[in-house]
Order: sequence, then C-alpha cells, then structure tokens
Amino acid sequence: MDEVTPKQQLFLNYLEKEISRTGKSPSLRRAASDMGVSHAAVSQMIRILETKGMLRRDGVYSRKILLLNHLRKTTGKMRWREVPVIGNIAAGLPLYAQQEWAGSVVLDTDIYRGANLFALKIRGDSMKNAGILDGDIAICEPRQFASNNEIVVALIHQEEATVKRFFLRENRIELYPENPDFTPMSYSFNEVLIQGKVVGVQRGPDVMERICG
Repeated sequence: MDEVTPKQQLFLNYLEKEISRTGKSPSLRRAASDMGVSHAAVSQMIRILETKGMLRRDGVYSRKILLLNHLRKTTGKMRWREVPVIGNIAAGLPLYAQQEWAGSVVLDTDIYRGANLFALKIRGDSMKNAGILDGDIAICEPRQFASNNEIVVALIHQEEATVKRFFLRENRIELYPENPDFTPMSYSFNEVLIQGKVVGVQRGPDVMERICG
C-alpha cells in the first residue's frame, strides 16, 4: 500500500472509530459534517484512498465504505454479519419445525457470502460422519431445490424438519443419514419441501468440551 498523508490518516482513523461505534460506515454527508470539510472533499479523499488500497466502496453506487487491511482484504471488524438461529433441527429423527428465533450467530462474510442466510441448532447425531454433531450450528442458504448428494434442510409433511443428504429418485425423494445406525428415509414428492442447503457448520463450546473432554 502507498503511504498516506496525515489528513488521509486522520480520515481513516475517523472511519474506523465510527464503524467500531455504529457497526457501519457513516454517510458522506455525515463524514463531511464531522470532519468539517465539504462533501466534495470527502468524495475526493475516498477516491484517493481507494487507489492506495486503503478502502473500497461496496459497489459502484454504494454508500457503504469497507476498510481494507495490508492484503487489500476487508478488515476483520467489517467482515462480521449476524444471522438468526431458527429453533432446532433434527439430525436423527425429524423434530417439529420451529419458526421462532433462538438467538443469533456471527459469521465472517469472507467465508459466508450468501444472502439471507439462517442458522439451525442440530439435535441428534445421524449426520456425525459428515462432521455435523449434536449441538452444532448449521449455517444454511435458503433454497427450494437441491441436487443429489447435497446436505439439505428438508421440511417433511409441512411440519417436521430435518438435516439429511438429498437424493432424487425416479418416483421418490430419499434423505440419507451419515451414520450407519440410522436408515435412509423415503418420501413421495409432495411430502418433502426443501428449505435450504447446509453451507457450513459452527461448533459450539459445549460440543468442543464434549469432544476434547
């Protein structure tokens, strides 16, 4: 990265402080007012710092400003996003589908880039051979379709939800566990609705304690 002038560093310090305080970058108008300069001066400063690799705008016409580290990647404090944990999900026998929130989980947007992600807490161990354990948080991308061999969130009979590996057969849908103690489940097409695809897993401290302890 190129060297920055004292004025440019002052502006970067201001952005970092505001982002830490509010969780988002200030508007150009707010930045101009706080810094005691014109709107045009702030815009010019942003363009210069973009060319120096210190920050970037999140899209050509976006007002959102992202601070960058020395690798020209978004700094850690700006990569986090919060997604809802929606009840519990079964990795065993299906559980009744719960729609209420059961907290939230913070994710790194460099890893989880999908829109409208949601999370589910796993209960049961039928997917343990896929690395999804009882007590884990499954990170899911909303979907109403699936490809063979994908791990999905499936709603059965419009009331029971489960995480299983998906297979489409000629006249049925099969949901496979990843544990030899469980048997695959077979359903007609109108009995299963795909709710999402599992794109990652976060391990809770209770699960780590159980594994390591």
